[in-house]
This record gives sequence, structure tokens and C-alpha cells, in this order.
Amino acid sequence: MNNMNQMMKQVKKMQEQMLKAQEELGSKTIEATAGGGVVTVVANGHKKIVSIAIKPEAVDPDDVEMLQDLVLTAVNEALNQVDEMANKDMNKFTGGMKIPGLF
Repeated sequence: MNNMNQMMKQVKKMQEQMLKAQEELGSKTIEATAGGGVVTVVANGHKKIVSIAIKPEAVDPDDVEMLQDLVLTAVNEALNQVDEMANKDMNKFTGGMKIPGLF
């Protein structure tokens, strides 16, 4: 019975550490660029876009589709990098196990 109590304490401690790590992801940011840096997107670890910067040379009224593609590319790259960062942080606790609902 003592062994079970010890295991439950370890599980609870791991849960607390994982929750703290998830909270900390909100303060971490990832920056991604497209078009050689003319579009920059910053996202936090909770997959929220924090900022989008577009350099004036990226704005061509005759080619709006290009700008849209650049923004889309930078946003998707930022979100992919956030996933990688979150997975890396969570793998510290899960040892690579895939736990449903946990990124």
C-alpha cells in the first residue's frame, strides 16, 4: 500500500510540473519569417499570434495574392514551430509517450 501512495505522489508531482510547463509556454515566443524576412510572425506557446510585421517592399497593390501567401506561410511556420517547442517541453515529462489532449 505504501508503494501505491508513493506512486500517486509521483504522478501528482508530474501533473503539477506539466501544468506549470504548459503555463510557461504562454510566455515563450516563436518568430517565423517568409519572403526573405519581408513578413514576420510571432506566436506564443499557446498558439496565439502575438504580432505580424510586413515590410513596405512586400506590399504590391498589383499582387495582393503574393502578400497573402507570405503571411499564410509565416503564420503556418510559426504555428509548426510552436508545436515542436511544446512537444519538446512536454516530452521531458512524458518520455515521448503520446498522451491524448496534451499537445
